[in-house]
Amino acid sequence: MRDDLLDPRAVRLHESAPDRDAAIRLCGRVLVEVGAVAEPYVEAMLERERSISTYVGEGVAIPHGTAASKEDIERDAICVVRFPGGVDWDGEQVTLCVGIAAREGGHVPLLAALAEILLDPDRAKALREATEVSQVIKELT
Repeated sequence: MRDDLLDPRAVRLHESAPDRDAAIRLCGRVLVEVGAVAEPYVEAMLERERSISTYVGEGVAIPHGTAASKEDIERDAICVVRFPGGVDWDGEQVTLCVGIAAREGGHVPLLAALAEILLDPDRAKALREATEVSQVIKELT
């Protein structure tokens, strides 16, 4: 995965959220804070989730916006938000969210790269259990 996609400030490892929507909002706010997206992108992430779940298994969700929200993306980026206590995600427990913002079809190679990492049980476990930003960056680059 391109190493310019993950700003160290976009890694949050000790968060909590009362529910799925709050977890998605938190991911969206992180992307806003690092200058990757405009505020409306956060709502587009929620809209996407209402149409199709971004839960991918193994305690991981990959929330991202809708096709219509591409104009709200300033630059391709990801955020990594860890919820050690878990978040109920339509009956599944999510402990790791990787929020994505990508323009011009950039989400396809990004999702493929993430899938490759997350399908490796050791790397996925390392991400889910990371307590240091440097560990996350090492696993994703």
